[in-house]
Amino acid sequence: MAIEVHGVTKRFGEFTALDEVSLAVADGSLTALLGPSGGGKSTLLRVIAGLEEPDAGEVRIAGRSMDGVPPQRRGVGLVFQHYAPFRHMTVRDNVAFGLRVRKRPRDEVRARVTELLELVHLSGLADRYPAQLSGGQRQRMALARALAVEPRVLLLDEPFGALDARVRRELRDWLRRLHDEMHVTTIFVTHDQEEAMELAEQIVVVNEGRVEQAGRPADLYERPANPFVMSFVGPVNRLGETWVRPHDVELMRDPREGSVEALVDRVVRLGFEVRVALTLADGTSLSAQVTRAEVEDLELEEGQIVHVRSHRSTVFAA
Repeated sequence: MAIEVHGVTKRFGEFTALDEVSLAVADGSLTALLGPSGGGKSTLLRVIAGLEEPDAGEVRIAGRSMDGVPPQRRGVGLVFQHYAPFRHMTVRDNVAFGLRVRKRPRDEVRARVTELLELVHLSGLADRYPAQLSGGQRQRMALARALAVEPRVLLLDEPFGALDARVRRELRDWLRRLHDEMHVTTIFVTHDQEEAMELAEQIVVVNEGRVEQAGRPADLYERPANPFVMSFVGPVNRLGETWVRPHDVELMRDPREGSVEALVDRVVRLGFEVRVALTLADGTSLSAQVTRAEVEDLELEEGQIVHVRSHRSTVFAA
C-alpha cells in the first residue's frame, strides 16, 4: 500500500476532528475523501501531508512511518482549493520553483517544466502571469507545480471547489486522463458525490471524524453500509424504514400488485433523464428518475394521478 493510516485521532481543544480513523490507499490509485463540510476530510488530508500532527495513531507512506517527518520530506505534492501562486512569476517560473529550490541542474529544470506544461495544456501560456489566467488554468498550473518535484503522493483539497460547474466538469475529465497517464497515488477531498463517483477508484466516506465506509463507487452506491452512506452517496427516498433510489421507482397508469397512488407535482426534463416529484396519499414526498420515452408513454404532466412501486429497496437493521 502507498498510504496507510492506522487509528489516527486528532483533537482541537474539546473538538474531536478525527476519531481513530484507519484507511489504506493502493499504490497508483485515485481515492476520494467524501463527506459533509466539517466531517474531518481536510484534517485527515493535512495529517497525511504532515501539516497536522495526530494525537494518536500512525501514518505510513510507502511502508515508512511518518512520525516526526516534516511535510517537505514526505514526498507529497499539495494543491488546495484557493491556490496562491507567486504573482510576480510567470507560469513557467511558478512550475519551476520547487525544482530550483532543490537546486536541480538548469537543463533538467527546463526539460521537466516543458514536459509538464505540455501535459497540463499550458505550453502556449508559459510566459503569462497568474493574473492573466482563468481559474481553471491556474488550477492546472498548481497541479503542474505540485507534480514538478515528482511526488510519491498527490494530495488535493477540494481543488475545483472555487470554479463554476462547467469548468469543474472539464477539469474532472482532465484530471482523470492525467492520472491515467502518470499513475501518481492521488487523494482528493470533495463534498460533491458526483465528482467522487466520476473520478475515484476508491471512495472513503468521512463523517463526524469517522470513516463510515470505504470501497469502490459501485459498492458504496449499491451496497451502502448504513443510512448515512445511502443518503450521501446518490439521491434516495425515505419511506418509513425503507430507502429507495429514484431510478428504482416505477410509474404506471393503472394499479398493479404492490403499487400505491401518487400525485405528480413536477416534471423536470434534463436531456435524456426526467426527474418527477410526487406526493403519496399520506403526504410523503417521493422522487422518481425515468426516461423521456417513459414520460411520453405515460403522457405525464403535473396534477396527474399515477401509481408507483419500487423495483428494489433497502432496509437497515436497527
